[in-house]
Amino acid sequence: MGALRSHQALLLKDLHDDLPSRVERLRYVFDLSAAMGTGGTMIFGGSTALHAYEEARGSFVHGNYIATIMLCQSLLENLLADLLYAAGNELPPKIHFSETLRRCRAKGVLSLEDSASVERLANLRNPLSHLRNVNNSSNLTRRSMNADQEVSDVLKADAYFAIGIAIKVLSKPPFKIGS
Repeated sequence: MGALRSHQALLLKDLHDDLPSRVERLRYVFDLSAAMGTGGTMIFGGSTALHAYEEARGSFVHGNYIATIMLCQSLLENLLADLLYAAGNELPPKIHFSETLRRCRAKGVLSLEDSASVERLANLRNPLSHLRNVNNSSNLTRRSMNADQEVSDVLKADAYFAIGIAIKVLSKPPFKIGS
């Protein structure tokens, strides 16, 4: 019983000590979300995209940065492909993300800059999902060493970028409901 209480005390300490940072991240999401439609946002991609967005926001606020990065990538992959499908485009049963991005650029859904940012997000997610040797430039530890930053700081910056690009895409005209 003593170990359980000790563990609970540590969890409460973590919550208390990180509260100002959580509030800061929550405000960041609120500020970015102001660009979304006044009537809300249409999230194409069904339940997967909707839950990925909701969980990405929560993960970001709670400081779960790897989860934020991975969920934002999942959101955008499902959101953009299903937008194409809903617009009457025929898609292969399993469309590659690069093809989705190409088609979204061709339809004017994404600018070259937006597309490059979404590709950057995919490149941040891939080494978190698939092993990269420490000598690989995309390996998280290598990136941390090259930037002379703590791994947690690199992840934090990546998560800010991930949630930022996800909300920016959701704020685009095809997804906005209202002005």
